[in-house]
Amino acid sequence: MSGSRVSLRPLKNPDWETWREVRIASRDWLEPWEPLGEPGTPDPVTDPEAFKARCGAWERQRHFDAAYGFGIFVRKGDVFVGEVSLGSVQRGPFQSANVGYWIGAAHAGQGYMPEAVAVILRFAFEELRLHRVEAAIVPRNLASRRVAEKLGLRDEGTAARFLQIRGVWEDHVRYAITAEEWAARRDELEAAVLARR
Repeated sequence: MSGSRVSLRPLKNPDWETWREVRIASRDWLEPWEPLGEPGTPDPVTDPEAFKARCGAWERQRHFDAAYGFGIFVRKGDVFVGEVSLGSVQRGPFQSANVGYWIGAAHAGQGYMPEAVAVILRFAFEELRLHRVEAAIVPRNLASRRVAEKLGLRDEGTAARFLQIRGVWEDHVRYAITAEEWAARRDELEAAVLARR
């Protein structure tokens, strides 16, 4: 899947070195917003077998229509810069998913992330036929909030102690967009975010 400057594809085992380099270089930038891993769980940053297992887990979830994870690559030079995902896909009367994203510090603020999130929203609404996509963001994570706001996701309020981040139950601002909102804003987003050169 592609926008004008980024492409999304599932990560594969050979991506480990590049993925690892970005994660190590961006550790201080990324880790304040991420949950602690389960004790005793191998770290995919230091263990290629753990990365391989992570790729396999994403593939299994994709197979069962449960979650979809993608690496973000800048098309010029095919440079890996981060990840975007749709998790907790629910069918039945919900038809919803959660969007999550991160970008390496060296590539932040260049418009790649809003474009990547717009691409995955297009996939969610036009290919998966979901009705609603949500994002939950720690209130002080202003960079991630700017992405949601730039794309016009609706602020639905703050959920108290919503997710464990670095061992602390943190409040999260909950953003959402529905299929109807996507349809009404698709052309605008195509022009503003996906068609950027």
